Amino acid sequence: MSLDVSPVLLEQAERGEVDEAAFVDCVRESLPYAWGMISSLAAQLKVDGGEFADNTTPPPDEQARGQLLRALASDAIRGALERHFGVRLAFQNCHRVAVFPLDAAVDDRLARFRSIRGQLLNQSPELRDC
Repeated sequence: MSLDVSPVLLEQAERGEVDEAAFVDCVRESLPYAWGMISSLAAQLKVDGGEFADNTTPPPDEQARGQLLRALASDAIRGALERHFGVRLAFQNCHRVAVFPLDAAVDDRLARFRSIRGQLLNQSPELRDC
């Protein structure tokens, strides 16, 4: 799953610094499922408050799954999304995406989510091949 980079954005990259807003737009257009997932979770966190908001529904198909993997496996994409939405992202398996506020008060909860124990407790036989 690659980004659909416009010639203008590629030119920017070749010349030097890239406008982050343009990069974020590229991600939004190239990875619509991942964008929608993270956007909705960030909105849910803002409305509901709490320590985090997460998704536990598997993606509808392999293309959607690939978009999540692409968005969250890339340091550049993940970092740009975190800055854009003002959240910290966490990811387990092929579908469990969570957004955490920047508030240090939830650092312990984020650490538990990202821990080895948290990863093991989120396993299930249905997700073995995801």
